[in-house]
Order: sequence, then C-alpha cells, then structure tokens
Amino acid sequence: MSKLKDKKVAILVANGFEQVEFTEPKKALEEAGATVHVVSPEDGHVKGWDHTDWGITVPVDVAVDQANAQEYDALMLPGGQMNPDNLRVNPKAVQFVRDFFAQHKPVAAICHAPQLLIEAGVVEGRTVTSFPSIKTDLINAGANWEDREVVTDQGLVTSRKPDDIPAFNRKMIEEIREGKHAEQTV
Repeated sequence: MSKLKDKKVAILVANGFEQVEFTEPKKALEEAGATVHVVSPEDGHVKGWDHTDWGITVPVDVAVDQANAQEYDALMLPGGQMNPDNLRVNPKAVQFVRDFFAQHKPVAAICHAPQLLIEAGVVEGRTVTSFPSIKTDLINAGANWEDREVVTDQGLVTSRKPDDIPAFNRKMIEEIREGKHAEQTV
C-alpha cells in the first residue's frame, strides 16, 4: 500500500536547483504514491545544476503565478545556491511558500532552500538545519540552528546537503503522511 496515496506535492524550483536534491526526493515521493507537480516561475522548463555544471532540464507542470497551495498537501524545496536566490526575489514564489505555513501543511527544504523560508518570514522560533554557509542567516532570522542530517519542527523538515537525502526523504514522507500540523504557522 502506498504511504502517500492521494497526496499531491508541489516542488518549487527555479533555474539552478541542485539536481540530486530534486531528483531523489521527487523519486521518493512518487515511489511512496504521491502525485508531484513541478512549480516554477520559469516558462515551460527549468534547468538543474549538477555539482559544477548545468544538468537536466525538467518540464514545469504549473507556473508559480497559477499555483495555489490549497491544491497541494505539501511543499518540497530543493537547494542549490542559485535556486533559492532566484525564488526569494519572486513575490509569487515567496507567497506560495508562506501559504503552506498559513495552511499548516508540511514543508521540506534542503541545503540552501531555507533561504527562501527566511524571505517568507517563517523561520523565527523554529528549529532547523541547512547547508552550513547559511547558518548565520537563519540564526539572524530567529531560527534555532542545529547541525544534524535532518531536523523536524511541527511539519517543517530541513536537511543540510545531498549526503543527507536518505534521512531527509524518510522524514519528508513521514510528515506528509501525517498531514496538517496545527503548530505549522506563519
């Protein structure tokens, strides 16, 4: 029986998402039975980053301008340096993230993706982890930062880097299966 049967998950990305932080969580979600939509401000396709060079091109299912958090059960945010930087200057992308928190829905963010959570104003008082280079940014935004492979705080799942993906995927699926979290707020 599929753990996430009848669950619909949005993966929000811009050009420059870290390829493995997209492909592995997407695969895990689909294998668990979830329907996954790629949401992006990019038209038609979005391009990944594979460690040191451009990687795969992925079709966009829903433009962020047309996306509605009410239609999804959860949100997944891949990292990479460029991806969250491109998304956090897009007001529609920031609002899309904020809407998941307002609706108490699970959100999973890995590596540099918590930069987008900072921009959305949803990390204050939350316990999180991230790629070490944005630790100070998260602390300055009011988060409690921990150096662990995966941290869960009331439906918010965060992880540090590609090596942590197996633990990240397990916790992400667990939180999505649990559903809404009353304490998951903006």
